[in-house]
Amino acid sequence: MNTVETTDKTRLYVKDWGEGPPVILIHGWPLSADSWDDQAMAIAEAGHRVIAYDRRGFGRSTQPWSGYDYDTLADDLAAVIQQSGAENATLIGFSMGGGEVARYMARHGGQSVAKCALISSILPFRLKTGDNPGGTEQAAFDETAEALGADRALFFTGFFKTFFGEDSAERPVSAELLEWARGIALQASLKATIACMRSFSSTDFRGDLAAITVPTLLIHGTADKTVPIAASSRIAAQGIAQSTLIEYDGAPHGLFATDKERLNGDLLAFLARAA
Repeated sequence: MNTVETTDKTRLYVKDWGEGPPVILIHGWPLSADSWDDQAMAIAEAGHRVIAYDRRGFGRSTQPWSGYDYDTLADDLAAVIQQSGAENATLIGFSMGGGEVARYMARHGGQSVAKCALISSILPFRLKTGDNPGGTEQAAFDETAEALGADRALFFTGFFKTFFGEDSAERPVSAELLEWARGIALQASLKATIACMRSFSSTDFRGDLAAITVPTLLIHGTADKTVPIAASSRIAAQGIAQSTLIEYDGAPHGLFATDKERLNGDLLAFLARAA
């Protein structure tokens, strides 16, 4: 199985590695399943089946004009779970991927899911509103959309420096890593890139949190400037009944690269625990 067909005939590219209890990895914006490779290797080598797919419009998946709302994205995840035959799976969502986890649990009743993990997640609500004062102003997201339309390659050059905390003395990243991430981002369609940014910035998941009723691990860096922890995982953890929050002191957004050894260890320990 290297593709899954969704209800609207979109083809999702799937990487299916290893054997054992299934773990499904949902990548962040604006990347692809390749961003999970270090974790996928470690999890598969530890005796799990790892399923990582490219979100519609990104990576090697097809690039439809529509379907970038979270209801459709959650239905895409449902198609991956069903067509892969995954049972008692662990869902692991990074950044934007946390939204798919939450909406799947609410929209599909958590079918076939035993555990969840949310890494640098956008949950529960990114937009600043009257009842969400810690969110980000709409104007900031509008500026991002404008910058993407004007010069996407230039925008991503600056974006990934913040994403990986390039100025961190404790967690240095190479110029090659930044270029690799930018190259992945540029594989996506412009439509998907902007539409998904609109979706993760405006979708309110506060009502979905109660549907996450399985053991859930949240991991977030305290120096994350892309999705600040105080407005995301610290709040989300309070709304998820069986949750544990691990904070990585001084860590940026892109933990899968900057803190990969620690992240791998924490994920493997979580997977080893009985549900």
